[in-house]
Amino acid sequence: MSPELHKGLSVDFGSFAENVATSGIRLFELPLGTLLFGGEGVVLEVTQIGKECHTRCAVYHQAGDCVMPREGIFGRVLAGGRLRTGDPLLAIPVPAASPAQSGNRP
Repeated sequence: MSPELHKGLSVDFGSFAENVATSGIRLFELPLGTLLFGGEGVVLEVTQIGKECHTRCAVYHQAGDCVMPREGIFGRVLAGGRLRTGDPLLAIPVPAASPAQSGNRP
């Protein structure tokens, strides 16, 4: 969210309907399939980076740009639990499966 802050916008947690906000990690640079571990038993899998902007949001109208198509990150909950403010979040990239591992034969 920092690019918007530099453009003078007032952007807080929830401005992009996010469920989890982080610092110190560039989530949008993680490969798909990365597992995120945090809190009390929480495991998330990164499933999508970026989201098409079908309608121009308020941020776009104020700043002329929106980060969602480039930096919006989406995930699937693999294990629920409790994630609190200040809990560390550990990102473990999962190597891509080879054709033999995925069951596809050349």
